[in-house]
Amino acid sequence: MEEIATWAAPIATTLAALMTASNLGSRITGWGFVVFTVGSIGWITLGLTTNQPNIVWQNVILTLLNLFGIWRWLGRQAKVEEGARAASEASEQTPGEALFPISLLTSASVVNGRTELGRCIDAMAGCRTGRLSYVVVSQGGVAGVGETLRRLPWSASFVEGDQVITEADPDRLEALPRDQWPAR
Repeated sequence: MEEIATWAAPIATTLAALMTASNLGSRITGWGFVVFTVGSIGWITLGLTTNQPNIVWQNVILTLLNLFGIWRWLGRQAKVEEGARAASEASEQTPGEALFPISLLTSASVVNGRTELGRCIDAMAGCRTGRLSYVVVSQGGVAGVGETLRRLPWSASFVEGDQVITEADPDRLEALPRDQWPAR
């Protein structure tokens, strides 16, 4: 049992850290906490089999925190996203403009036709009017390292389903100013 825990605990902990740090959405983050829980149980097992109470107690606390993370990201956040999705769908059946959850602008893919141009990571809106000015589009890089951030004017964009649609082609998007976001 000790040998299994010796390998399983650090592997699960590392994988869980990667899953949560990647910020790939609430479901992946929630499952990251599930994997963290597996890792902390592995560490508890290792602490018990090697008579290291400090490792045991630290990971008992971490297990409780991981259970909170599971509730937060797979329970509560999933319900919030489900409610937002339902409200968005219901708005399509009512007079006036259809609505979308603003939180979509922190993770939506930005597409032109069938070509994915990047991913939204945020949006900027007026403090008094609430009108969207532009979305911040991330292009390239891996997990945020080496990415280029561009300002895509909201006037050149709209939401359809879970994507931000733009008429800008890849060359036009690359001609947009690089965003100094957040301000540097």
